[in-house]
Amino acid sequence: MTDYSEVKLSPKIAESLLLGLYKIEGKAMALPGESDFNFKITTKEKECYVLKVSRPNESGAFFDFQQKILQHIEMQKKNIVVPKVVLDKQGNAISDFVDTNGHHRKVRLLTWISGRVWSSINPQLNDLRFSLGKQCGTLSFSLSKFEHPMAVREFEWDVAQSLWTKNHLHVFDTNQKEIITYFQDQFEKVQNAYTKLRKSVVHNDANDNNIIVTESLTSPKVKAIIDYGDAIYTQTINDVAITCAYAIMNQNDPLEAALPIVKGYHQSYPLSEGELKYLYITIAMRLVISVTKSALNRIKEPDNEYLSISEKPAWRLLEKWKKISGDFAYYSFRTACGLNAHPQEEKFQSWTKTCRSSLQHLFPTIENNGIFPLDLSVSSPWTGHQSDFNDLDLFQFKIGQLQKEHPQKIIAGGYLEPRPLYTSPAYDKIGNSGKESRTIHLGIDFWLPAKTPVHNLFEGEVVIAVNDAGDKEYGGLVVLKHKFNHLIFYTLYGHLSVASATAHKIGDKLEVGDLIGVLGNYPENGNWASHLHFQVLLSLLDFTDDFPGVAYHNQIDVWKSICPNPNVLFKSSGLNAIAHQSNEDLITYRKKHLGKSLSLQYETPIKMVRGNGPYLIDQYGRRYLDTVNNVAHVGHEHPRVVKAGQSQMALINTNSRYLHGNINILAQELLETLPEALSVVHFVNSGSEANELAIRMAKAVTGEQDIIASEVGYHGNTNSCIDISAYKFNGKGGNGTPEHTHIFPLPDTFRGKYRGKNTGPLYAREVQQQITKIQKKGRGVSAFIVEPIISCGGQIELPTGFLKEAYQHIRNAGGLCISDEVQTGCGRMGKTFWGFQLHHVVPDIVTIGKPLGNGHPLAAVVCTQKVADEFANGMEYFNTFGGNPVSCAIGTEVLRVVKEEGLQRNALEVGEYLKSELEKLAIRYPIMGNIRGQGLFLGVEMVDKKMEPLAAQTDYLANRMKDHGILMSIDGPDHNVLKIKPPLVFAKENANELLFYLERILGEDFMDVSVQKNI
Repeated sequence: MTDYSEVKLSPKIAESLLLGLYKIEGKAMALPGESDFNFKITTKEKECYVLKVSRPNESGAFFDFQQKILQHIEMQKKNIVVPKVVLDKQGNAISDFVDTNGHHRKVRLLTWISGRVWSSINPQLNDLRFSLGKQCGTLSFSLSKFEHPMAVREFEWDVAQSLWTKNHLHVFDTNQKEIITYFQDQFEKVQNAYTKLRKSVVHNDANDNNIIVTESLTSPKVKAIIDYGDAIYTQTINDVAITCAYAIMNQNDPLEAALPIVKGYHQSYPLSEGELKYLYITIAMRLVISVTKSALNRIKEPDNEYLSISEKPAWRLLEKWKKISGDFAYYSFRTACGLNAHPQEEKFQSWTKTCRSSLQHLFPTIENNGIFPLDLSVSSPWTGHQSDFNDLDLFQFKIGQLQKEHPQKIIAGGYLEPRPLYTSPAYDKIGNSGKESRTIHLGIDFWLPAKTPVHNLFEGEVVIAVNDAGDKEYGGLVVLKHKFNHLIFYTLYGHLSVASATAHKIGDKLEVGDLIGVLGNYPENGNWASHLHFQVLLSLLDFTDDFPGVAYHNQIDVWKSICPNPNVLFKSSGLNAIAHQSNEDLITYRKKHLGKSLSLQYETPIKMVRGNGPYLIDQYGRRYLDTVNNVAHVGHEHPRVVKAGQSQMALINTNSRYLHGNINILAQELLETLPEALSVVHFVNSGSEANELAIRMAKAVTGEQDIIASEVGYHGNTNSCIDISAYKFNGKGGNGTPEHTHIFPLPDTFRGKYRGKNTGPLYAREVQQQITKIQKKGRGVSAFIVEPIISCGGQIELPTGFLKEAYQHIRNAGGLCISDEVQTGCGRMGKTFWGFQLHHVVPDIVTIGKPLGNGHPLAAVVCTQKVADEFANGMEYFNTFGGNPVSCAIGTEVLRVVKEEGLQRNALEVGEYLKSELEKLAIRYPIMGNIRGQGLFLGVEMVDKKMEPLAAQTDYLANRMKDHGILMSIDGPDHNVLKIKPPLVFAKENANELLFYLERILGEDFMDVSVQKNI
């Protein structure tokens, strides 16, 4: 055995060979390789090449094979980028040399293909994987008629020859051996059919370092496949398998990651159904070869790190791959290629056209065969609040009431319904883009009384009969297998009584009309109200004592083929799926009939239909962690707040001209949180109304019109509010600063006019300058308005001392001080209940909006007694809806929840933890230039080394976070500030999830401004 150190070549020797054989002078840098020794050559003229030197005494015919492949591809003119052969000074494509140990070596020189190697690309998303499959398919198609004597040879990396690995099981531990043996045995069983598959010369090694990707950071595509040293004549499907095997490593869901590759390959070089059947096992066998070679090479050449570069990720992938059903993978591959997922689906659908079964056959003791369709989807109002559908007694009661309303009908439905009911962690997993939940219901539920008999529809054999309660999805479960000519399918009966289900034995034969079981009741029926879950299956996959009744939405095309609509057996119009308006239709209507200035969030808008705590939920049941929505102050649809509103709405809702206790109770709850001087409350409907009223008060009290406000401030959407909101009037469509509005510079200590510590007095002086400007015009100051943390300005914390000095300047000029707490109030600051309290001041007027109603239109203006008295000048202020009993009941409950559930303390503890962790993250990712804010009101400003804003990166980050199920938003005059202001129930585990994906995406190529070339 030749020692690796003896045959290894240094860059110096490579440079010498280059000069001697090709008369090219350049610098050599070693590249990875298993067989050849490869070097990147860079000349003084910046031209690049690849120098490839063989191991000792390699066959010249084999090198001729590789050169001929490159020449053949070039002649095909398929727009495939391949290295070009560079002839030596003698005109030879392959050169010879003898090394210092007397070994004969072969030398080749190829042109360099610019770009990035696959292993360096981050992230590797579906569009990139699709382009990889497409490129590999095009390459295989171009080689489909290529022939060469060396194409057929013994080769350990050929999947078709992979059973050689059985001879080396002794190098693995027990667990590893079990995994490898599992796949080897499967592969051995299919040899007769597998060996007959289509064959051709294929590249056979599209690994991480052989795939060249374009330089684009936003939409990279595979440009070329290099290094043809492993090319061989073998089953064409092996090339797809190898491409997948390397590209899906380090993915949480490797099967999902494989699908765009298969789709792209099929588009370029169509794959047959027969080939797809063996893709799962060929992927596995390539990985088996890889880990076996790594284990052996580690013994043979311990110094060659390249030989085991894929070993750990290959093992992780093998472990995950074994847990995936081979049949499910096959059906998924078929879907990716535009075929019906299950090969028997069309035959089954055709057979059902002659089927004469009915609901009377299924439930012969039930006379009412009409259907009342029940919508339990995530969009359905019938399910009510999450606390309602988790209350099984209440759920059963509601079903009973519904049955009384429709006594002649069976309550049923649910096929392919995305349901919010499955809240157990057992229904969740971490996919390639964050959390995923199984929400898509695969059967039909029939809601009938406990003990209702269920009878057999078709002659069949019992294949499953178990108690499936507890942690699983059903109670008593029976599955029957049915055969009609060459068609096999199954029917599943879930939520039976355990005794009736387990009375059957595996292998029992049931005739048409035989009793299958009776419906169970809570809790033996799987923790549900009494009903039958009926499902049709075209495959049992690998299940022997259970079968999923709910699937992941991203797999719906596969599952609806494996589990077709059971209604094809009954043909009941009442069991047709309840239609919901598509996102496209919603967008079309909005564009036509809603105001054109009403924008949507994200490049691809989301339809949200439900909320729960810190989450928003879309129509498919996907949960999104909400880091933006401070409107849902105590959490989306907080049960106490919802109940308070519902209860009062059932009694009365009218205006405040009538006596009602709720308005007084809310006022008292609110005033308890404020300084004693702020003692009079006016209730309104929104933050805009609150600020509108505050401005009106100030003008009435002072008799002046001039308002001083901050640069990039925003205070609402009424005329008066727009007039004092520089964010609006200096923005797109704005008309500039109105005559009676005076703007001082944004008090930004990071990138503002004055930077660093001790800038509070400087910014306060800017306020004084505006006062002077007003006075020079012979007018006085009406009011000064500012948010304690300026939100639209980019979560700008006011400098220390600024607010106290500014208030003093204003009061000296006879003006009033207004604190806009629409965004910052009600405990969000953590340290204090109100934002102004951070600065040890007491304003004359406080405006409160979004937080108070938790999404309900409720706001308030609180002022001093003096302001209230002077405002009451005879002109009545009345608001039809302000202070109504329903709004007040909701507001009272919001404040009580904040106090009783410790949400201010939570804002402090979680906010400080999150801010601290963000600061640590910023050390590793300096583009997070400034972390600021208080409690759960934080901002992250993205800048480059020159303090220039990074708007594109910030937008990219927010959209990529959405892909991972985390909602973020952007603010700031330069659109470069991520704002974090979630519901106050945002927990430490939510913060950790946010931090985890932030770090992942900050590491992506687009976020690295030092390498940006093609933004």
